[in-house]
Amino acid sequence: MPIQTLSKAQPSRRQLITGTAAWLAAVPLAGLSQTARPLKVVIGFPAGGPLDLHARLLAERLEAVLGQNVIVDYKPGAGGTVGAQEVMKSPADGNTLLLANTGTMVINPALYTRLPYQTLRDFVPVARTAMQPLALLVNPNVPAKTLKEFKAYVAARPGQVNYGSAGNGGISHLVPEMFKTATGLFMVHIPYRGSAPAFTDLMGGQVQFMAESIPQAATYHKQGKVRALAVTSRERNPALPDVPTVIEAGIKGFEVVGFYGFLAAAGTPAATVKRLSDAFGTVLGTPAIRERMTTQGADPAYLASEPFARFIESELPKWAEAVRKSGAKLD
Repeated sequence: MPIQTLSKAQPSRRQLITGTAAWLAAVPLAGLSQTARPLKVVIGFPAGGPLDLHARLLAERLEAVLGQNVIVDYKPGAGGTVGAQEVMKSPADGNTLLLANTGTMVINPALYTRLPYQTLRDFVPVARTAMQPLALLVNPNVPAKTLKEFKAYVAARPGQVNYGSAGNGGISHLVPEMFKTATGLFMVHIPYRGSAPAFTDLMGGQVQFMAESIPQAATYHKQGKVRALAVTSRERNPALPDVPTVIEAGIKGFEVVGFYGFLAAAGTPAATVKRLSDAFGTVLGTPAIRERMTTQGADPAYLASEPFARFIESELPKWAEAVRKSGAKLD
């Protein structure tokens, strides 16, 4: 099927990408039989982002395992809240799933005082599929080649070092706040409207420090436009094999990693949840899927429904404390 255009004028590259994403969202991802109802995956963020890439990576193999078409539906707004509400109100039959991240499920409950959902009351966790570490980056003009040197650099300049983030209360804001708490350092937070402008200013030197996803960090670190000092996972990341972990760099116990996972509306039958959870386990056991996921900057990290629920329960207080210490509130 050709992509439809609304104008005879030559479309821009951005228009082509946006049009392609919209067209893909409107049709099943593979030509399976239409006898089974499609599985709708709701994402609370715009098309083209990390969650979208994650959904599409898993979809084809998931369709084969379940025997259902998979359709991705974007409901962006309020840090994933709009999409979460969509799934919360959907029939509890397992045909609508939320693909959520750390922000939607464990940061938002602490960030919004009038959040319209409670994570473990209004949803049943189906499967955790990935963990997403970040890299701690500096502008190349900062004369620090290691995290230890950067700590000394900041300590000698209290209040003079800025860090950028994609906005108040997001993971790129809270990870540096956790770093500040762990080290006793003081840096000034500069929130932006999204990751792209923050990263641009990091490369330009308007901010000196940032926590960013591995794919972007690795690309620009290798080009010398930023310098990666450490990664926030317990183990080194294959995309940055020469960059130590924060723990290796001397900050004991510092492991801060985001997650991706699928959830259904509360009340979904246990047998349906198990069928879906087992399907994700099969998909995540595919070597090609695991390899491609790693190149996208996410670590394959399957958890079945009940362990995933326990994981979320353990994450909620950790991120609530980070939000409290940051002072971030969005309503």
